[in-house]
Amino acid sequence: MMIVKLTKNNLYNGSLVLVNADNPINERFKYGNLVAPFLEYENILINERASNILREVLNNINGYEQIIPVSGYRTLEEQINIYNSSVIVNGEGFTAKYVAEPNCSEHQTGLAIDLAQRSNNVDFICPEFPYEGICQVFRDVAMRYGFIERYKEEKKDITKISGEPWHFRYVGYPHAEIITKSNMALEEYLEFIKDYKYGENPYVYIKDGRKIEISYKEYDGENTFIRLEDSDLYLISGNNYDGFIITVWR
Repeated sequence: MMIVKLTKNNLYNGSLVLVNADNPINERFKYGNLVAPFLEYENILINERASNILREVLNNINGYEQIIPVSGYRTLEEQINIYNSSVIVNGEGFTAKYVAEPNCSEHQTGLAIDLAQRSNNVDFICPEFPYEGICQVFRDVAMRYGFIERYKEEKKDITKISGEPWHFRYVGYPHAEIITKSNMALEEYLEFIKDYKYGENPYVYIKDGRKIEISYKEYDGENTFIRLEDSDLYLISGNNYDGFIITVWR
């Protein structure tokens, strides 16, 4: 048996952190290594783990010839410039729909990437990533690798961002599959998991004979601990506001 202490730093880190208008990225967030998933676009970077998995998806669907990256990790300064430029060029109404305010953008985490169907004229703010062809093939399999289509039009009242078919967020497996199959926004999923308390009633997800237990642990100051078996394979992510999601493979 091992005891794992969950700290304030842990609260603001992990693949399930929620970054939006109500939950800005925290100064304690750790970006990790940032790498380029597309070799010909060496300046577009994302989190190394997300990048490795994205490469696997694209290789498996032969997507590199038809799908290109538009935007990955952004610094605070870059997000400020993008936001202000969009206001000047597109107006405040358009910008409010499609561009997150500085420190409220998932792009600042390195866990998000905007993708486009390859063409000679790609719109940086609203790239084309249609619900057909290779783009839909990517969308259909992405959840099995840990990526979700983050901003759906029917969820804009929750996310406060209009539909962005091009914006994908790495949240990890099996969370992406649960979110996608249940048609939840990330905000909804994190609240849904709160009903499954750690040590009491975990959410059980079974896939290919493997049982995965997902549960929530509220942050309780410096006295926040969980107990796990020495043999447990597990991941822990903060949600960026009040607690942790613990995922254990049995």
